[in-house]
Amino acid sequence: MKSGFVSIVGRPNVGKSTLINSLVNQKIAITSDKVQTTRNIIQGIYNDDESQIVFIDTPGIHKPINKLGKLLNKKANSSIFDVDLVLFLIDASQNIGPGDQFIIESLKNIKAPVILLINKMDLITKEMILLKIEEYKDLFNFSEIIPVSALKNDNVDHLIKVIKKYLKDQIKYFPDDMVTSSSTNFLISEFVREKILLCTEEEVPHSVTCITTHYEETPKIVNISVDIIVDREALKKIIIGKNGSKLKQIGALARIDIEKMLGRQIYLQLYVKTVPKWRDKERLLRDLGLKDQ
Repeated sequence: MKSGFVSIVGRPNVGKSTLINSLVNQKIAITSDKVQTTRNIIQGIYNDDESQIVFIDTPGIHKPINKLGKLLNKKANSSIFDVDLVLFLIDASQNIGPGDQFIIESLKNIKAPVILLINKMDLITKEMILLKIEEYKDLFNFSEIIPVSALKNDNVDHLIKVIKKYLKDQIKYFPDDMVTSSSTNFLISEFVREKILLCTEEEVPHSVTCITTHYEETPKIVNISVDIIVDREALKKIIIGKNGSKLKQIGALARIDIEKMLGRQIYLQLYVKTVPKWRDKERLLRDLGLKDQ
Protein backbone atom coordinates (compact mmCIF):
# COMPACT_ATOMS: atom_id res chain seq x y z
CA MET A 1 0.00 0.00 0.00
CA LYS A 2 1.46 3.33 -1.10
CA SER A 3 0.02 6.80 -0.67
CA GLY A 4 0.91 10.44 -1.07
CA PHE A 5 -0.14 13.99 -1.89
CA VAL A 6 0.01 15.44 -5.39
CA SER A 7 -0.56 19.12 -6.17
CA ILE A 8 -1.92 20.31 -9.53
CA VAL A 9 -0.80 23.81 -10.51
CA GLY A 10 -1.04 25.96 -13.61
CA ARG A 11 -2.26 29.30 -14.84
CA PRO A 12 -6.03 29.90 -15.00
CA ASN A 13 -8.21 27.96 -17.40
CA VAL A 14 -5.71 25.25 -18.42
CA GLY A 15 -7.95 22.40 -17.23
CA LYS A 16 -6.88 21.66 -13.65
CA SER A 17 -10.40 21.02 -12.36
CA THR A 18 -11.30 18.90 -15.39
CA LEU A 19 -8.17 16.84 -14.75
CA ILE A 20 -8.92 16.21 -11.08
CA ASN A 21 -12.48 15.13 -11.96
CA SER A 22 -11.01 12.73 -14.52
CA LEU A 23 -8.43 11.37 -12.08
CA VAL A 24 -11.00 10.51 -9.37
CA ASN A 25 -13.71 9.62 -11.93
CA GLN A 26 -16.28 11.86 -10.26
CA LYS A 27 -17.24 15.52 -10.42
CA ILE A 28 -15.83 17.20 -7.31
CA ALA A 29 -14.51 20.43 -8.87
CA ILE A 30 -16.54 22.79 -11.01
CA THR A 31 -15.38 23.62 -14.51
CA SER A 32 -15.94 26.59 -16.79
CA ASP A 33 -14.38 28.43 -19.69
CA LYS A 34 -14.18 31.48 -17.42
CA VAL A 35 -10.88 32.15 -15.61
CA GLN A 36 -10.62 31.92 -11.81
CA THR A 37 -13.34 29.26 -11.65
CA THR A 38 -11.56 27.43 -8.82
CA ARG A 39 -11.24 29.55 -5.67
CA ASN A 40 -10.53 27.00 -2.94
CA ILE A 41 -8.03 24.23 -2.45
CA ILE A 42 -9.96 21.07 -3.36
CA GLN A 43 -8.75 17.58 -2.52
CA GLY A 44 -9.68 14.68 -4.77
CA ILE A 45 -8.93 11.16 -3.53
CA TYR A 46 -8.00 8.32 -5.87
CA ASN A 47 -8.17 4.78 -4.48
CA ASP A 48 -7.28 1.39 -5.92
CA ASP A 49 -6.10 -1.92 -4.45
CA GLU A 50 -2.49 -0.79 -4.13
CA SER A 51 -2.54 2.97 -3.59
CA GLN A 52 -4.27 6.11 -2.38
CA ILE A 53 -3.41 9.39 -4.09
CA VAL A 54 -4.66 12.70 -2.69
CA PHE A 55 -4.80 15.25 -5.50
CA ILE A 56 -4.89 18.94 -4.62
CA ASP A 57 -6.65 21.18 -7.14
CA THR A 58 -5.58 24.81 -6.87
CA PRO A 59 -6.78 28.21 -8.05
CA GLY A 60 -5.02 29.36 -11.20
CA ILE A 61 -2.03 31.60 -10.51
CA HIS A 62 -2.66 35.06 -11.97
CA LYS A 63 -2.03 38.77 -11.44
CA PRO A 64 -4.33 39.75 -8.54
CA ILE A 65 -6.46 42.92 -8.62
CA ASN A 66 -8.15 42.62 -5.21
CA LYS A 67 -7.91 40.83 -1.87
CA LEU A 68 -9.64 37.74 -3.27
CA GLY A 69 -7.08 37.49 -6.06
CA LYS A 70 -4.21 37.80 -3.60
CA LEU A 71 -5.68 35.03 -1.43
CA LEU A 72 -6.12 32.74 -4.43
CA ASN A 73 -2.48 33.22 -5.42
CA LYS A 74 -1.34 32.60 -1.85
CA LYS A 75 -3.30 29.36 -1.68
CA ALA A 76 -2.04 28.18 -5.06
CA ASN A 77 1.59 28.92 -4.21
CA SER A 78 1.40 27.29 -0.76
CA SER A 79 0.03 24.06 -2.26
CA ILE A 80 3.36 23.16 -3.90
CA PHE A 81 5.14 22.72 -0.57
CA ASP A 82 4.88 19.61 1.63
CA VAL A 83 3.63 17.38 -1.19
CA ASP A 84 5.21 14.31 -2.73
CA LEU A 85 4.78 15.43 -6.32
CA VAL A 86 3.69 18.48 -8.33
CA LEU A 87 1.84 18.30 -11.63
CA PHE A 88 2.41 21.46 -13.68
CA LEU A 89 -0.42 21.65 -16.19
CA ILE A 90 -0.17 23.67 -19.38
CA ASP A 91 -2.57 24.18 -22.29
CA ALA A 92 -1.07 22.56 -25.39
CA SER A 93 -3.02 24.91 -27.67
CA GLN A 94 -1.52 28.06 -26.13
CA ASN A 95 1.94 29.58 -26.31
CA ILE A 96 4.06 29.85 -23.19
CA GLY A 97 3.17 33.05 -21.33
CA PRO A 98 4.29 35.14 -18.34
CA GLY A 99 1.99 33.10 -16.08
CA ASP A 100 3.74 29.86 -17.02
CA GLN A 101 7.16 31.44 -16.52
CA PHE A 102 6.11 32.80 -13.12
CA ILE A 103 5.01 29.33 -12.01
CA ILE A 104 8.24 27.77 -13.26
CA GLU A 105 10.24 30.25 -11.16
CA SER A 106 8.12 29.30 -8.12
CA LEU A 107 8.77 25.60 -8.75
CA LYS A 108 12.51 26.19 -8.50
CA ASN A 109 12.04 26.78 -4.76
CA ILE A 110 10.54 23.39 -3.94
CA LYS A 111 12.09 19.99 -3.29
CA ALA A 112 9.32 17.79 -4.69
CA PRO A 113 9.70 16.36 -8.20
CA VAL A 114 7.65 18.07 -10.92
CA ILE A 115 5.87 16.43 -13.85
CA LEU A 116 4.96 18.62 -16.82
CA LEU A 117 1.50 17.75 -18.13
CA ILE A 118 0.71 18.96 -21.63
CA ASN A 119 -3.09 19.13 -21.52
CA LYS A 120 -5.57 19.26 -24.42
CA MET A 121 -3.43 16.98 -26.55
CA ASP A 122 -6.62 16.18 -28.49
CA LEU A 123 -6.55 19.69 -29.97
CA ILE A 124 -3.10 19.51 -31.60
CA THR A 125 -1.06 17.12 -33.76
CA LYS A 126 1.68 14.78 -32.53
CA GLU A 127 4.24 17.01 -34.23
CA MET A 128 2.96 20.01 -32.25
CA ILE A 129 3.19 18.01 -29.02
CA LEU A 130 6.85 17.31 -29.75
CA LEU A 131 7.43 21.02 -30.39
CA LYS A 132 5.72 21.86 -27.09
CA ILE A 133 7.98 19.40 -25.25
CA GLU A 134 11.01 21.00 -26.90
CA GLU A 135 9.77 24.44 -25.86
CA TYR A 136 9.50 23.55 -22.16
CA LYS A 137 12.14 20.89 -21.47
CA ASP A 138 15.03 23.32 -21.02
CA LEU A 139 13.11 25.75 -18.80
CA PHE A 140 13.02 23.39 -15.80
CA ASN A 141 14.35 20.00 -14.78
CA PHE A 142 11.07 18.14 -15.10
CA SER A 143 11.06 14.58 -13.79
CA GLU A 144 8.65 13.52 -16.52
CA ILE A 145 6.76 15.13 -19.41
CA ILE A 146 3.36 13.58 -20.19
CA PRO A 147 0.74 14.65 -22.75
CA VAL A 148 -2.88 14.19 -21.59
CA SER A 149 -6.41 15.19 -22.44
CA ALA A 150 -8.30 15.73 -19.21
CA LEU A 151 -11.56 16.26 -21.08
CA LYS A 152 -11.25 13.11 -23.21
CA ASN A 153 -9.58 11.10 -20.41
CA ASP A 154 -6.68 10.32 -22.77
CA ASN A 155 -3.46 9.03 -21.18
CA VAL A 156 -4.84 9.55 -17.65
CA ASP A 157 -4.37 5.86 -16.75
CA HIS A 158 -0.72 6.15 -17.77
CA LEU A 159 -0.39 9.27 -15.62
CA ILE A 160 -1.70 7.36 -12.59
CA LYS A 161 0.90 4.63 -13.14
CA VAL A 162 3.70 7.20 -13.32
CA ILE A 163 2.51 9.03 -10.20
CA LYS A 164 2.63 5.80 -8.18
CA LYS A 165 6.42 5.72 -8.61
CA TYR A 166 6.70 8.90 -6.52
CA LEU A 167 4.46 7.92 -3.59
CA LYS A 168 6.38 7.72 -0.32
CA ASP A 169 3.84 6.99 2.42
CA GLN A 170 2.41 3.62 3.40
CA ILE A 171 -0.81 4.59 5.18
CA LYS A 172 -4.33 5.49 4.10
CA TYR A 173 -5.34 9.04 4.92
CA PHE A 174 -8.99 8.66 3.94
CA PRO A 175 -11.60 5.84 3.77
CA ASP A 176 -11.81 3.88 0.51
CA ASP A 177 -15.24 5.31 -0.38
CA MET A 178 -14.20 8.95 0.06
CA VAL A 179 -13.46 10.88 -3.14
CA THR A 180 -13.08 14.40 -1.73
CA SER A 181 -12.41 16.18 1.55
CA SER A 182 -14.76 19.02 0.55
CA SER A 183 -17.97 19.27 2.55
CA THR A 184 -21.38 18.63 1.04
CA ASN A 185 -22.39 22.26 1.65
CA PHE A 186 -19.31 23.49 -0.19
CA LEU A 187 -19.95 21.25 -3.19
CA ILE A 188 -23.58 22.38 -3.37
CA SER A 189 -22.62 26.05 -3.41
CA GLU A 190 -19.96 25.33 -6.05
CA PHE A 191 -22.44 23.52 -8.30
CA VAL A 192 -24.70 26.57 -8.14
CA ARG A 193 -21.78 28.90 -8.94
CA GLU A 194 -20.79 26.72 -11.90
CA LYS A 195 -24.27 27.06 -13.41
CA ILE A 196 -24.10 30.84 -12.96
CA LEU A 197 -20.82 30.84 -14.91
CA LEU A 198 -22.48 28.74 -17.59
CA CYS A 199 -25.61 30.88 -17.90
CA THR A 200 -24.20 34.40 -17.66
CA GLU A 201 -21.80 36.65 -19.55
CA GLU A 202 -18.24 37.75 -18.83
CA GLU A 203 -19.10 40.55 -16.36
CA VAL A 204 -20.66 38.21 -13.82
CA PRO A 205 -18.16 35.40 -12.95
CA HIS A 206 -15.58 37.40 -11.00
CA SER A 207 -18.30 39.22 -9.08
CA VAL A 208 -20.32 36.30 -7.72
CA THR A 209 -19.94 33.77 -4.94
CA CYS A 210 -22.32 31.28 -3.33
CA ILE A 211 -22.90 30.06 0.22
CA THR A 212 -25.11 27.14 1.26
CA THR A 213 -27.13 28.54 4.16
CA HIS A 214 -29.54 25.68 4.84
CA TYR A 215 -29.35 21.90 4.47
CA GLU A 216 -32.02 19.67 5.97
CA GLU A 217 -32.67 16.02 5.24
CA THR A 218 -36.23 14.73 5.60
CA PRO A 219 -37.52 11.21 4.85
CA LYS A 220 -38.74 12.24 1.38
CA ILE A 221 -36.57 15.15 0.26
CA VAL A 222 -33.51 17.29 1.07
CA ASN A 223 -34.27 20.99 1.58
CA ILE A 224 -31.44 23.27 0.51
CA SER A 225 -31.01 27.04 0.44
CA VAL A 226 -28.11 28.83 -1.26
CA ASP A 227 -27.28 32.54 -1.18
CA ILE A 228 -25.87 33.97 -4.40
CA ILE A 229 -23.77 37.03 -3.53
CA VAL A 230 -22.89 39.73 -6.05
CA ASP A 231 -21.24 43.12 -5.60
CA ARG A 232 -23.61 45.25 -7.71
CA GLU A 233 -27.39 45.57 -8.07
CA ALA A 234 -27.04 45.42 -11.86
CA LEU A 235 -25.57 41.92 -11.61
CA LYS A 236 -28.37 40.84 -9.28
CA LYS A 237 -30.87 41.73 -12.01
CA ILE A 238 -28.86 39.79 -14.61
CA ILE A 239 -28.78 36.62 -12.49
CA ILE A 240 -32.48 36.81 -11.65
CA GLY A 241 -33.45 37.57 -15.25
CA LYS A 242 -36.81 38.62 -16.62
CA ASN A 243 -39.57 37.32 -14.33
CA GLY A 244 -36.93 35.17 -12.60
CA SER A 245 -36.22 33.14 -15.74
CA LYS A 246 -32.43 33.11 -15.43
CA LEU A 247 -32.50 32.11 -11.76
CA LYS A 248 -34.90 29.28 -12.57
CA GLN A 249 -32.53 28.06 -15.28
CA ILE A 250 -29.56 28.16 -12.89
CA GLY A 251 -31.54 26.29 -10.23
CA ALA A 252 -32.75 23.61 -12.64
CA LEU A 253 -29.22 22.88 -13.90
CA ALA A 254 -27.70 22.90 -10.39
CA ARG A 255 -30.41 20.56 -9.13
CA ILE A 256 -29.30 17.88 -11.61
CA ASP A 257 -25.71 17.79 -10.27
CA ILE A 258 -26.75 18.05 -6.62
CA GLU A 259 -29.27 15.21 -6.89
CA LYS A 260 -26.68 13.06 -8.67
CA MET A 261 -24.19 13.72 -5.86
CA LEU A 262 -26.68 13.07 -3.03
CA GLY A 263 -28.61 10.28 -4.73
CA ARG A 264 -31.82 11.88 -3.50
CA GLN A 265 -34.50 14.32 -4.62
CA ILE A 266 -33.91 17.89 -3.44
CA TYR A 267 -35.85 21.13 -3.06
CA LEU A 268 -33.47 23.96 -3.92
CA GLN A 269 -34.09 27.62 -3.08
CA LEU A 270 -31.77 30.33 -4.42
CA TYR A 271 -31.56 33.86 -3.04
CA VAL A 272 -29.59 36.64 -4.76
CA LYS A 273 -28.05 39.25 -2.45
CA THR A 274 -25.94 42.33 -3.07
CA VAL A 275 -22.87 42.83 -0.88
CA PRO A 276 -20.78 45.76 -2.24
CA LYS A 277 -17.05 44.99 -2.50
CA TRP A 278 -17.48 41.49 -1.03
CA ARG A 279 -14.16 40.43 -2.59
CA ASP A 280 -12.35 42.80 -0.24
CA LYS A 281 -14.33 41.93 2.91
CA GLU A 282 -12.20 39.74 5.19
CA ARG A 283 -15.09 38.30 7.21
CA LEU A 284 -16.96 37.08 4.16
CA LEU A 285 -13.79 35.62 2.65
CA ARG A 286 -13.18 33.79 5.91
CA ASP A 287 -16.75 32.43 5.93
CA LEU A 288 -16.14 31.15 2.41
CA GLY A 289 -13.01 29.33 3.55
CA LEU A 290 -10.82 31.59 1.45
CA LYS A 291 -9.01 33.38 4.25
CA ASP A 292 -6.51 31.82 6.63
CA GLN A 293 -7.63 31.85 10.24
